Amino acid sequence: MVEAAVMGAGAWGSALAKVLADAGNNVTLWARRPELADEINATHRNSGYLDVELPAAIRATSDPAEALDGACTVLLGVPAQTLRDNLSHWTKWIGADATLVSLAKGIELDTLMRMSQVIVQVTGADPGRVAVVSGPNLASEIAEEQPAATVVACSDSGRAVTLQRALSTHYLRPYTNSDVIGAEIGGACKNVIALACGMAAGAGLGENTAAAIITRGLAEIMRLGIALGAKPATLAGLAGIGDLVATCMSPHSRNRSFGVRLGGGGTMQAALDATGGHVAEGVTSCVSVLALASSYDVEMPLTEAVHRVCHKGLSVDEAVALLLGRSTKPE
Repeated sequence: MVEAAVMGAGAWGSALAKVLADAGNNVTLWARRPELADEINATHRNSGYLDVELPAAIRATSDPAEALDGACTVLLGVPAQTLRDNLSHWTKWIGADATLVSLAKGIELDTLMRMSQVIVQVTGADPGRVAVVSGPNLASEIAEEQPAATVVACSDSGRAVTLQRALSTHYLRPYTNSDVIGAEIGGACKNVIALACGMAAGAGLGENTAAAIITRGLAEIMRLGIALGAKPATLAGLAGIGDLVATCMSPHSRNRSFGVRLGGGGTMQAALDATGGHVAEGVTSCVSVLALASSYDVEMPLTEAVHRVCHKGLSVDEAVALLLGRSTKPE
């Protein structure tokens, strides 16, 4: 049993708080808004993000100092681009030997850092204290206790195993991995490829197209990951192809759904309005992933096409024509 603080009461943070509680751990869930913390404590529901019954053992608070008090495992569930600011505020309350777990999937825009690098830089923690949880993990399905698997990546095998045990339930099976870079690159890039899959579906294209996007998207992800030092086996596993397939194909995927609206002729603003003002992670990630790839001289044509649709005014039809018009070469 661990004393866990989940910092962020969105869908994924709430789902993992449920997993931790179901596994028998003591769990405090931090919510940015006091009214959300009150709702969770009073009704054991988080109706705005994850409409399932949460275990009564989960204690919610909007006070970060209270959430972090005594926590030996801190799961960071805020969006990638807000992690640095939040963590700068929280560091003074984090225990000196606490395991810091990244749940965010992205590359920081200004620095092109992975989330584990941001955590180490802000907190001064040894990299061995930082873990990443990543995999084909749609929050709504895990909250409904549908069978799933995930990856706990950490260079410290002891911490990885402790976190693995803390997240093991009858419906979630965690696997350990020492390849933090691979887990993070797979998680950051798959949202961009899911946008591409959604765009294709919205434009009326079929399964052949989707299969091609997923397969060539994986090739892009592997090129970037290997350039950064990731292990190919990680990207061929749950944190790579597994997460990619789930995000590209599921109607529950916000990135795919956002892409579908764009592919159907909708504007960025219309897609935003349809998702309650929530920007799909891939819209931001395509900027930082493309910049990171460029700095390593890695070619990512699908990512570049998504970037041009989202930020440069290229139409989805034009993007498809651009990709098909590239010079032929061996696979």
